[in-house]
Amino acid sequence: MSSSGKLGPQERAEAWDRFGAEQFDVLVVGGGVTGAGSALDAVTRGLNTALVEARDFASGTSSRSSKLFHGGLRYLEQFNFGLVAEALRERELMLTRIAPHLVKPVQFLYPLQHRLWERPYVGAGLILYDTMGRGRSVPAHRHLSRTGALRLSPGLRQDSLVGAVRYYDAQADDARHTLTVVRTAVRYGAAVRNSSEVTGFLHEGGRVVGAEVRDVDSGATTTIRAKVVINATGVWTDDLQRLTGGRGRFRVRASKGVHVLVPRDRIASEVGLILRTERSVLFVIPWGNHWIIGTTDTDWNLDRAHPAASRADIDYILAHVNEVLSVPLTHNDIEGVYAGLRPLLAGESEQTSQLSREHAVARPLPGLVSIAGGKYTTYRVMAKDAIDAARPDLGHTLPPSVTEHVPLVGAEGYHALINQVDRLAEDRGLPVWRMQRLLDRYGSMVDELMALAQDDPTLLEPLPGAGEYLRVEAKYAATHEAAVHLDDVLARRTRISIETPHRGTESAQPAAELVADVLGWDDARTRNEVEVYQARVAAERESQTKPDDLGADAERLLAPDTRKLAVGRALG
Repeated sequence: MSSSGKLGPQERAEAWDRFGAEQFDVLVVGGGVTGAGSALDAVTRGLNTALVEARDFASGTSSRSSKLFHGGLRYLEQFNFGLVAEALRERELMLTRIAPHLVKPVQFLYPLQHRLWERPYVGAGLILYDTMGRGRSVPAHRHLSRTGALRLSPGLRQDSLVGAVRYYDAQADDARHTLTVVRTAVRYGAAVRNSSEVTGFLHEGGRVVGAEVRDVDSGATTTIRAKVVINATGVWTDDLQRLTGGRGRFRVRASKGVHVLVPRDRIASEVGLILRTERSVLFVIPWGNHWIIGTTDTDWNLDRAHPAASRADIDYILAHVNEVLSVPLTHNDIEGVYAGLRPLLAGESEQTSQLSREHAVARPLPGLVSIAGGKYTTYRVMAKDAIDAARPDLGHTLPPSVTEHVPLVGAEGYHALINQVDRLAEDRGLPVWRMQRLLDRYGSMVDELMALAQDDPTLLEPLPGAGEYLRVEAKYAATHEAAVHLDDVLARRTRISIETPHRGTESAQPAAELVADVLGWDDARTRNEVEVYQARVAAERESQTKPDDLGADAERLLAPDTRKLAVGRALG
């Protein structure tokens, strides 16, 4: 058992062998943050645990969020104090104990537009927010005059605010955080595998007792037997429920959220912004050398594996952010775009922005637990509730959840390494800023990363087309982080697909060559992975010019799907 939860080709092969050979207590279906959290919760309670994901870890909602760990200021207005308090407690746990290497404080400016009533109203909400946060990890909010606000954010139009309030939340790279939760589950003994799709369920005496699973890349099949199956598939919850032959207790609706990325120098500001819109709120979030701006909140009933952003979505975001900027943003400023689907507990007719962000757990059949809804920030609580709900199926005393005391891999020793960052950078011949960035992505697992470059110093050179990343990071994605396809490397292990104007096309060939030997690709397979990735980017670009969802979806679906091609490649 690897102390870092290593997930390379050998570990994936061993997990497949375990699937068919062992009797598991818990099988989790879905490798987003809720499924990953459920697997970690189960395995750290002493349960023999398996996790399968049909596509890639975090490939759905969990890589396409606003990338915030936050209480949700707007839920205060809806008097949802319980949800806010719960989320703020989780934010504090992440910052201090569970993932200090991945989750960082971030400042926001809340511009005030109305004299007299708005300052005391917003101020009262933020007093409550700070009080519920109960931690000292982030400073309390502070009121600013218009002059003070413009000093922090000179890119705002003077007539767009009468003053402001500055407050703090936290942010993380969602895909990296989810992957780290997965690897922590592996560290404690879970059998985990991506590209492994549930195709049916096993039933005995009216109970669900396991699942049939297909390797999406080879077409091989196996059977996993388990006392309980956890359905943590987000916007696919209802599909999986139908596969069991039973009816669910709740329905899940998909709400599309679109974000755009622009270069940091396009908005003159030292802090992020939170802006009110007629539908909800718009965030302008600092993200390395970029700003993430979003999000939208609209119903989506089309392809769920590849939700597409339309021209209308992007126009909506630009129109609202430009209301407050002295130098407006244009389509030419946009470097990256991503669209994700929130799994909302469905009412029949509510606007998606009004649907609950709370989660629900149900046990629709003996041996099956479904969990849906919620928000990224509260994934750990959702996971705990899911495993608690499995108590009747487990047939023995279930220890309480311990995940609030379990740091994610890479967290241990992180603070000491940060204190030594100058020496570490000097030892490796790297700039201090780069070493700091590596520590904030890998924590104490940075030693594994550097070990790969020991015999090949060229791995410590920047990846062509994506200077923020090193070549070794692409290689490590395949050796340690379960990357199976080029898309996994460029879209989730790194965020090159949204952080570069070329959206990864210039990095595709060098990245593919770096992982080819690890993953056993020949020249033809390497070429195919690059072509498929470039086709994906071309389709996404084209979909973003279409005026509406139907046009955008049709255009996006023209691109080949690397995981649907995989079986053909394996059999060919």
